[in-house]
Amino acid sequence: MLDQRPLAAPNLAKLATAAKVANDYLTLTKPPIILLLLVTALGGMFLAAQGFPSLRVAILVCLGGALGAGGANALNHFLDRDIDQLMSRTAQRPVPSQRISRRDAFAFGILLNLLAFLILAAWVNLLAAILTLAATLFYILVYTNWLKRTTPHNIVIGGAAGAIPPLVGWAGVTGGLDLPALYLFTIVFFWTPPHFWALALLIQDDYQRAGIPMLPVVAGREYTVLNIFLYSIVLAALAMMLAITPAAGWLYLGSAALLGAVFLALAWRLKRDPSTRHAKNLYLYSLLYLALLFVAMMVDSTVRL
Repeated sequence: MLDQRPLAAPNLAKLATAAKVANDYLTLTKPPIILLLLVTALGGMFLAAQGFPSLRVAILVCLGGALGAGGANALNHFLDRDIDQLMSRTAQRPVPSQRISRRDAFAFGILLNLLAFLILAAWVNLLAAILTLAATLFYILVYTNWLKRTTPHNIVIGGAAGAIPPLVGWAGVTGGLDLPALYLFTIVFFWTPPHFWALALLIQDDYQRAGIPMLPVVAGREYTVLNIFLYSIVLAALAMMLAITPAAGWLYLGSAALLGAVFLALAWRLKRDPSTRHAKNLYLYSLLYLALLFVAMMVDSTVRL
């Protein structure tokens, strides 16, 4: 019998290489961002259904939403290669480190968006598909390709792209859009600036090196933390105002009030002391805040059912 052991090493090497390539393509999609966006889409579905949405619709919306968001993020890698190379936080991403070519990242992003549109249009509804595509186009063409490089208001306007998933969730259940869905859009829209400005405070030197006019680079830390605090006040108020509509009840209102109070406390602490430590605390809590707020919507809808 022939000894097959010498063939094992090359085969293992090929598997390891394939795994690294697959991981790089997964990295292009930015999975943590996708997970947070899906939580907001699920919140929209639960609110629209006033309880558990159809499992079929939920799975299809999450699949289409994940593909659309992943495709948008891959296209973001394609467009941002030049500035990613200049920033320590992003220099080792697959495209700037040349592990994946710009052409392949572009093709991958387009493919994911086509799949997302086809899945949502064929098996959910056309409105959900159009909204998902609109989020990608706005994120890529308006935010990444234009606003991010030209104005300190980039994240204020560009945040609209990340606020669309709750609309997709609502449209996936109802086939239309109603006032509560617009509240969800507005909540995420006003959450984005304080969340992203807190991150910008942490990597201000990176943005300055890359020539990106983020608010701390253009206006300084004190002005940035003031804006973070003001946006946090509006965010906390808007989150509670959702309870005015029939879509949310007392359980959600109490959760929104508690989560908002913590957000405001951290924003106030950052305003008084704009240190890196306080900016990091607010940034990390902002991620938890949005996830828990939308989980509270889901629980509230289920309990009231």
